[in-house]
Amino acid sequence: MRPAEERALKDLEVGRVEASGVAFSVEDGLAVVRKVEAGTLTLWGSAPAFRVRAASKDGANETWTVVVRNAMPDAELTALVGNEPLVVEPLSGPLPTVKMWRVRLPAGAEARLTVAPPLWDQPMPFRFAALADVQEALPRVGDIYRRINADPTLRFIFFSGDLTQRGTVEQLEEFQSRLQESRIPLFATLGNHELLNPDPRFQDYFGRGNLHFTFQGVHFTMIDSGNGTLDPMAEQALDGWLESARDGVHILGTHIPLVDPIGVRNGAFSSRNEAAALLAKLARGKLDLTLYGHVHSYYSFSNAGIPAFISGGGGAIPEQFDGIGRHFLAVEVDPSAGVRTVSLVRVD
Repeated sequence: MRPAEERALKDLEVGRVEASGVAFSVEDGLAVVRKVEAGTLTLWGSAPAFRVRAASKDGANETWTVVVRNAMPDAELTALVGNEPLVVEPLSGPLPTVKMWRVRLPAGAEARLTVAPPLWDQPMPFRFAALADVQEALPRVGDIYRRINADPTLRFIFFSGDLTQRGTVEQLEEFQSRLQESRIPLFATLGNHELLNPDPRFQDYFGRGNLHFTFQGVHFTMIDSGNGTLDPMAEQALDGWLESARDGVHILGTHIPLVDPIGVRNGAFSSRNEAAALLAKLARGKLDLTLYGHVHSYYSFSNAGIPAFISGGGGAIPEQFDGIGRHFLAVEVDPSAGVRTVSLVRVD
């Protein structure tokens, strides 16, 4: 039985569309196509930097407006056909995280577009926020974004699942709308609450549940554990990501913890054998940090010798009497030295 198989297959289709004679394909599925019409391509970014291949047929529409929502505030668009740069005209967006450009894609040619902030591929230290489990607290999540906004050093939010209470279209759209209060983008995997909708729509809005990206020399992986297990296709992808990051700093986020650090509520993977095998794999791959949600509290521990944090402080019903409340983590990472600090930041 593979409860996550359908989502793993759907991951492979994220970021692909053909319109007006142009086939667009986002490399590694790191952005989802939200809309394409009348010479406008609208994407939702799932990573700080990503590339898009645009293959144009003869006679295809050449003038395109590229809109990227959930983008880094300093993101730029560069475009090449072969080694020849294309002229890109920046346009004004309505929000810091909405970037817009106009570019001419020559008919009968293949262009490669890169959406990224300056120096994104240069190793250097940076900080990001880790968050999970907003669920029914969507109306109050703006408090968390305002607290994050108050720290100008945080580059993006790394979200480990349970954006909503039931994963309905209305709730996903409300999450998207309230994210406008954040000055930085949020890159997420899904949680078990996104699966309470019989027709899960997370990938249509926010992209792949299993993905990998790099930023300033650090590797980030998210895996879909919404069913308390990992699909074999996702595990195969994880094998490749671990190998590619073996000699670098590597951070993994997933919703359900592989193990329950205190053992009182079984807030962990459904199979302890599967969890043990995955932890052994992560340890062999020299993973540097695991970030979990699901349990609505805060725990700092170690799994298989890997530093681990449960941070389910997005506002969902909290663990009683723990005194934690809403919170997020501020993570400082250096590609030459590893994870420097992981700090609890209280909102309430």
